Amino acid sequence: MANVAMLGTGFIGDFYTYSLHGKRNRDRVVAVWSRDEERGKAFARKHGIPKWTTSMEKAIGDSSVDLVVIALPNHLHKEAVLQSVRAGKGVLCTKPLGRNANEALIMLEAVEKAGVFHGYLEDLVYTPKTLKALDAVKNGAVGKVIWARSRETHPGPHSDWFWTKEISGGGVLLDMGCHCIEIARNYIGKDIRPVEVLCWADTLVKPIEAEDNALGYVRYENGAVGQFEVSWSFRGGMDLRDEVMGTEGTIWVNNFLRTGFEIFTAAGKQGYVAEKAESEKGWIFPVGDEVVELGYTDMFHDMFTAWEGNFSCRETFYDGYVVNEIMDACYRSAQSKKWEPVTLHSWRGKEKAEPILSLEEYDANYWLIKKETMPDGSKKLILKEKKSGTIVQKIV
Repeated sequence: MANVAMLGTGFIGDFYTYSLHGKRNRDRVVAVWSRDEERGKAFARKHGIPKWTTSMEKAIGDSSVDLVVIALPNHLHKEAVLQSVRAGKGVLCTKPLGRNANEALIMLEAVEKAGVFHGYLEDLVYTPKTLKALDAVKNGAVGKVIWARSRETHPGPHSDWFWTKEISGGGVLLDMGCHCIEIARNYIGKDIRPVEVLCWADTLVKPIEAEDNALGYVRYENGAVGQFEVSWSFRGGMDLRDEVMGTEGTIWVNNFLRTGFEIFTAAGKQGYVAEKAESEKGWIFPVGDEVVELGYTDMFHDMFTAWEGNFSCRETFYDGYVVNEIMDACYRSAQSKKWEPVTLHSWRGKEKAEPILSLEEYDANYWLIKKETMPDGSKKLILKEKKSGTIVQKIV
């Protein structure tokens, strides 16, 4: 059983607390910190939390608290992590870990030097569908992963601070690109080094200083590519989709846009429908158990099990640091309009990854490129002659 100090009473703090208290869970939020006294009181009443405070130090230092969960605006992550480290408390931080790689590296070095437990709260790699898909990849169902594409788009975040670059550190690339980049890393292999990026980011719709749309490619050492598509100006709710292409198969995952649960209402009295839903009338698509479907339940299960067992969880501060370095390179690329290298001050994966490209021998004279069955039942082979390099086809 873990007793938790929840730092933050906003939208994500609600999701985290619902997840932690759900299904008669033995883990409990026992203290909550808010910068606003009335919000802190209301949050504590709503969730049955015994203690609330406007002192971050007091919440973290409470003797009953085992773990600190950071559900705060980006500019407060470093302060909250460093206070948790000074108090000797394990700390779980929402995404992105830092506003930039330098902040993330400071936090990573702090928790590792102090030897405190740490977890990176990247919920979208914990959705039930994603975990199932990752198991399929691990078991070889799609062969070697060549390309992983991740998309997250919606009309924009809930709170004002997201839209203020000085507080958030960036726009949609930082806010949602971090999800997509880490999803692709999981499919391609977190032990495969990201080497360079190409990114476009621009402000197309919103009157803000940061970007509201971004597209990017992350090339990995073995030749695989992670692609991300993010937008704060997409209309129609939240679109979360992933595609994985391997040498032996393909995976498509749709986590949210169409949920399999559909209601038509002319009354418009449904209330909250789903995160980033834009309408309460007409055809609406609620979510049966949102904290489960968005990965929060499995994420905290992994984190707390690892904490109790004294081993690393699936997503640590190191993962958050790597994602921040990739995003820093993306911002450089968006400015230069060129491929930019990913700088990693600490790399803990494979020193040299094997390339995806492999040669399959057909016989002593040919390499096999492709084989297929034709409409008449015959077999067509596309072959490459070893000596000359000539591409030929044979019907057998």
